[in-house]
Amino acid sequence: MNKFYQLRKQMVDYQLAARGLSDQAVLNAVSAVPREEFIPADLVEFAYRDSPLPIAASQTISQPYIVALMTAALELEPKDRVLEVGTGSGYAAAVLAEIAGEVYTIERHKILADTARARLEDLGYKNIQVLHGDGTLGWPEHVPFDAIIVAAGGPDVPENLKQQLAIGGRLVIPVGVTLQTQKLLRVRRISEHQYEEEDLGGVRFVPLIGAAGWEDESAAKPAIEQAEVTLPELIYQSSEHFAGIDDVNLDKLLERIGDSSVVLLGEASHGTAEFYQMRARITQELIEKKGFTIVAAEADWPDAAHLDHYIHGTEPDPLMEGKPFSRFPTWMWANHSVLEFSHWLKAYNEKMDSPDNQVGFYGLDLYSLFSSIEAVLSYLEKVDPETAEVARVRYGCLMPWASDPSMYGQVAITRQYRECEDDVLAALQDLLHKRMEYSMADGEQFFNAEQNARLVTNAERYYRTMYYAESNSWNQRDQHMFDTLQSVLEFRGPQSKAVIWEHNSHVGDARATEMSARGELNVGQLARQTYGDDAYIIGFGTDHGTVAAASEWGGPMEIKQVKPAHIDSYERVCHEVHSDNFLLPLRKPLQQLTREKLLTERLERAIGVIYRPETELQSHYFYASLPNQFDEYIWFDETRAVEPLTKETMKGMPDTYPFGL
Repeated sequence: MNKFYQLRKQMVDYQLAARGLSDQAVLNAVSAVPREEFIPADLVEFAYRDSPLPIAASQTISQPYIVALMTAALELEPKDRVLEVGTGSGYAAAVLAEIAGEVYTIERHKILADTARARLEDLGYKNIQVLHGDGTLGWPEHVPFDAIIVAAGGPDVPENLKQQLAIGGRLVIPVGVTLQTQKLLRVRRISEHQYEEEDLGGVRFVPLIGAAGWEDESAAKPAIEQAEVTLPELIYQSSEHFAGIDDVNLDKLLERIGDSSVVLLGEASHGTAEFYQMRARITQELIEKKGFTIVAAEADWPDAAHLDHYIHGTEPDPLMEGKPFSRFPTWMWANHSVLEFSHWLKAYNEKMDSPDNQVGFYGLDLYSLFSSIEAVLSYLEKVDPETAEVARVRYGCLMPWASDPSMYGQVAITRQYRECEDDVLAALQDLLHKRMEYSMADGEQFFNAEQNARLVTNAERYYRTMYYAESNSWNQRDQHMFDTLQSVLEFRGPQSKAVIWEHNSHVGDARATEMSARGELNVGQLARQTYGDDAYIIGFGTDHGTVAAASEWGGPMEIKQVKPAHIDSYERVCHEVHSDNFLLPLRKPLQQLTREKLLTERLERAIGVIYRPETELQSHYFYASLPNQFDEYIWFDETRAVEPLTKETMKGMPDTYPFGL
């Protein structure tokens, strides 16, 4: 059996059918087409990941879900004649040819047209004709078409294509004046002069270039206005430059933040020292000068609670098993930058005469399924042993998967093991029913137990959904993080203010990125929708240097070289500013023209705990509109890897210190 067969089947089952695509003819067609044959050889490992991939001529092969969605929208019949505008690799044409009788496909890039033609012939497709030409003009020699599909986004629906539809024919095309406003439309020809349009939702496609589409910006143009200021020059003029983190004056940044009660600080990787240190510096000033009392991080709740005990000088729960910040990736929080920041927080809290003025450190993430179970049971054993025994039985449903929670999701979704949703929800409800009784004894301890119980409920759902809908599991995680933030703000009182430390991908407004086309939201979007201008979002970026990251999930930490930024990225533009470090205001720009020029969507890099330089473009870049994503952008041209803590580092530290090694 072909090694890709099983991957293809899983893709169809979990990425297409599980997301609501029910057209069996389309599912069968996608199952029949070997996507690995249509992408570069060095990318075949990504063939059945639901994401677009780069091909020749700076184009992409669309993600399988979009191909299937658009094909289903065509409502194809076996004898239909189909026109495709934008052949690309030929993959979508092959899917269409599995259903329709005739497929005519047009590609404006000769290299792509020639390659696709040869590939489709090699695979035995006899009902596909490939033409090198301007697809926006259609293919008049073969009209009328029962269906037309356009694989690029135009400013409007080309009249040429509408007129080439048969009566009753369907045209599916992305339309929008920008990537952010693209919608997938289905146009149905009702009569000779009548058409119906239907909005099928938001998408993101490369521009439709041609006589009836966008102008080809890569074509030669007259050299006019040679003295026009370049974008890097505009950024230089619109930025606040600084030599080092210790020396930077943040007064103007604090003015721009104003009375915001929620400040979100991003990072372009989970392993860069400068990002941690600059976030610490900004956070310290927000605490000292603006009265912020909450630091909420992309960390597990129980682990963060240990650090919170440390900065308050209180004892952690002695019944809790395991060491805090000891799961993969340990370096994300057990590092020297966080160590120094925790010292500062502890010293600050010691100077406060009221607990209300002290700073708390809270974890927003949901990966601590079993640590949170331990925390809930530990709390109940102290306050209500009888309820603790009931909770232990309820949580027992999950215990077979303690060593690998993701396996629970796999066996639950395949019905090999019963779901634990009702059990964990009942445990949370038992706790909430006694809220008044428990919180009267110690409100803070009850709040901690309640958040852990909510985490268990949400984590159980997260691990179940991650196997059939990536966007659903992502959304559940970010919704959990935002809900936890709101719970902390409510617990700390109406005057509380929070600083959030998370990756750019979580804090930058998802609506300004290609995430929105996948139906994904994030903490930054939810914060803006909830708090409006009271939320201030700061992103970070770098061009090159080193980073602490692994090559695969659960793998060892490595110090990796960060490649210089892609030529079409925001990072490359910032690198060409020729300034080592700067702050770039975006909500309140120093020059409005700079913001306007930056609105054009470009690539942006995101390095998480895994970094694969060898496949960087497809693994770590996405499209975004920077000024719509962030209110401020902080740039470090060259950065270095965060320094992880070691057992030698921690030698002599008290047992109460909040890092387990």
